[in-house]
Order: sequence, then C-alpha cells, then structure tokens
Amino acid sequence: MQRDIPCLLMRGGTSRGPYFKGADLPVDRETLARVLIAAMGAGSPLQVDGIGGSRPTTSKVAMLSPSDDDWAQVDYFFAQVHAEKAEVDFSPSCGNILAGVGPAALEMGLVTPEGEETRVRIRNVNTSSRIEAVVQTPGGAVRYDGDARIDGVPGTAAPVILNFMDVVGSKTGALFPTGNPVDVIDGIAVTCIDVAMPMVIARAESFGLTGAESCEDLDENKAFFERMEPLRIKAGEVMGLGDVSQSVVPKFGLLAPPRAGGAIAARYFMPWNCHPSYAVTGSICTGSCLLAPGTVAEGLAVIPPEHPTPVKIEHPSGSIDVVFDYEIVDGRFKLNSAGLLRTARKLFAGAVSIPGDVWPEKAA
Repeated sequence: MQRDIPCLLMRGGTSRGPYFKGADLPVDRETLARVLIAAMGAGSPLQVDGIGGSRPTTSKVAMLSPSDDDWAQVDYFFAQVHAEKAEVDFSPSCGNILAGVGPAALEMGLVTPEGEETRVRIRNVNTSSRIEAVVQTPGGAVRYDGDARIDGVPGTAAPVILNFMDVVGSKTGALFPTGNPVDVIDGIAVTCIDVAMPMVIARAESFGLTGAESCEDLDENKAFFERMEPLRIKAGEVMGLGDVSQSVVPKFGLLAPPRAGGAIAARYFMPWNCHPSYAVTGSICTGSCLLAPGTVAEGLAVIPPEHPTPVKIEHPSGSIDVVFDYEIVDGRFKLNSAGLLRTARKLFAGAVSIPGDVWPEKAA
C-alpha cells in the first residue's frame, strides 16, 4: 500500500518544489527525511521515482505551519533534497521557494485574504528571520497572472514582494563570523559573511576566471571545484559551522566587474553546481558584501548613490535586483531591511504518494 500526503507543487521564484502543511508530515527529523527522500525520488540523478526535477533548484521542499510567534502568521521550514544522493539538508533556507510561501499559505487556509493584496507575515524557521510577503489577492483569491517578469523564468506573472528583516547572522550570529571582512584561506582572499545565507565570497580572478562563464562551463571545470571545495570546507570551520563537507552551507560566490550596467557580475554555487540564475538569500548576502566596507568586493562593485540603495546583480540568466535599507555606523554595515520582487505559480494541488513502509500509518 502507498501513503498519500497532501501538497501543492509550486514554482517559487526560479525554484520549484512541493509545499506541505507541517501537520501532514512526521515530526521526528529521521522519519521526515525518509518521507522527503521518497517523495522527491532522491538517490537517482533523474529523480525518476519521485517529483523532484533532477537539479538542486527543482529538488526543494517547503513545510508550512501556523506560527506561535508574536509577529508572524506562518512558520516556513525549508529542506534541500539531494538528487543524486538519498540525503536531506535542513540547515539552509531558500528565498526563491519563499516567494511561494505567501500564496501557498493562502491556498492552504493558513492565512485569510485581506483585500486586493494580502501581507503575509512569515517566520523562517531555518534562520529565525522575519519576512513580509505581499501577495495579490483580488476578490479573495491568489492572483498568479500579471506583468511582473524575473530573469530565469519564462513569461510574466503577478508580483510577490518580499521584505526581509533580521537576516544578519542568520546561522552564525554575526555579519562576519570570523571577525574579519577579509580572510586568506589556501592563499585566496575571501569574505566569510552571513546575511540571510552564510556565504564564502571571492573574486573570480583569484581562480583564473572572468566571472562571465556559463553555468555549464563552470560545472565542467573540475580544477575550479578541486580548489573551491577544500576552501569552502575550511571556511565553514572558521565560521563556526563545523564540518560542512556534507552540508550545502556555506554557499560559495564569485564576483567580477559588471558587464551590463549592474553593480556586480556574480556566480552562485549551491555549492556543488552553479546556480542557473541567483538565489534570493544569496543575493541579499552578496549585496551586503558589496555594501559593507573592507570586503573582497571593495573597488570592484558599482554602487548607486541612492538610499535605500538598489543593487543589480548580474547572473547567468540575466540579473536580480535587491533594494537595501542600510547604514554605515562607525565604519560598520548595519542592515535594516532588504526587499525584492519575485513571482510564483501554483502548478498542481493534490497528493504525493510514497511507499507505505517509508512512513506506516500506525507511526503517524
């Protein structure tokens, strides 16, 4: 016998995955991981025996629950499911999947629509940060069609505005977990920074790259990964994250001079593949690296003079724009909030079936 678990399959930003109610899933992490592995078909590169899309960006899971937080309405818990390995990482977050949390919460009845647009207050369980998602709800229903366009997604859709707060030190408790805006690891200058997502950021030229390489070229560059991965693992240790050899956190980023009128050209690694566009959380972290004094981005980025400051990050599929409300106080970067536009779309509503012995009914 198989077991059916209700879910919505949604595109959130440039990512895709199932959105579950937390109440429909097992509580203990070990059983939960087995359920998600079975649902997504993890352990096979094509994920042919599940609903995963065989890429990190299409093998993600969102779990939503009513929040007991004084401010938030919804708790968002994220899981990154590996495609080629039967593994689940609960440590990171995903800002693109977050774009679908507001619409999904409304579809699931966790939040009641309010007028032409509904502001959904979300607590990110993975990072303890707060996010306000502004969702279009004319006539009391989520609107998915519209004129908003984001690079990396075909066509247009209704805008979802995300406003991020309390994202500095998301995992480590500090903007610069090592205490330094620049560290030298394995002979390469890097900035270890934690804003929305812990990252290790270097200049592309430090690896003999231009920063204009395609995802395919970078994914096939074994020499780069042979240098990058040991560096990332060492950086994870000095950032206080422990042994990160089996974890997708911290992520890795490369910076280069902008080529298309942006603030920077960048590549984002997840970390064993290059992101086809750019992660939302990664864009907030990368933008903070550009704006904070003394990082590897200093002298490389082109920063607009406006405040709040729009930062355009050029990526393989185009660009992503983030607006930063920040201050430099006594030479230190202070982030008040970061906002950006995403889109989302419901793909199907129903149930995903898993083998009954993965989570027997009696163990529910």
